[in-house]
Amino acid sequence: MALFNLFGKKKKEFKATCKITKEPLEHGFGYLLTTAQIVSSKKYWDLIMTEPETLSYTISHFDNQPMGTKMRHMIFEKYASIAKPWMVSDSAINYFEVDKAEARSQAKKWWESEGAYAPDTAGPAAQKLDDATFNLAKDYAVLEAGRERISA
Repeated sequence: MALFNLFGKKKKEFKATCKITKEPLEHGFGYLLTTAQIVSSKKYWDLIMTEPETLSYTISHFDNQPMGTKMRHMIFEKYASIAKPWMVSDSAINYFEVDKAEARSQAKKWWESEGAYAPDTAGPAAQKLDDATFNLAKDYAVLEAGRERISA
């Protein structure tokens, strides 16, 4: 039964979409990941740096054009600075080496709170990863991601 407030209007249904694929998520489904988990994935960066919107920067980077490298660095910083946790769909979760059961459990808490829940490990990647891990992720994303896909 739908919930009604005092004025007879239906409460707006809480919805979510996958932060990566943009596909809608069924209520109660999906996985909740932190930015640190996202940016640590080489598979994720290979995907992001070869999307139609970023492919030209990747090609420029591997052609030793500094602007391509600069743009890839900006893309990394954009994603790495996200403070909120990410809802991820079944079709995107395999880009990440995470405990799926834990990520699903975190997602259930997120759904129950209508998006207000965030694990203690949420926040910008530079604040949540040690320097060495963060720099490894950044170096891969900026310098290496997509190499195999464009040289194949």
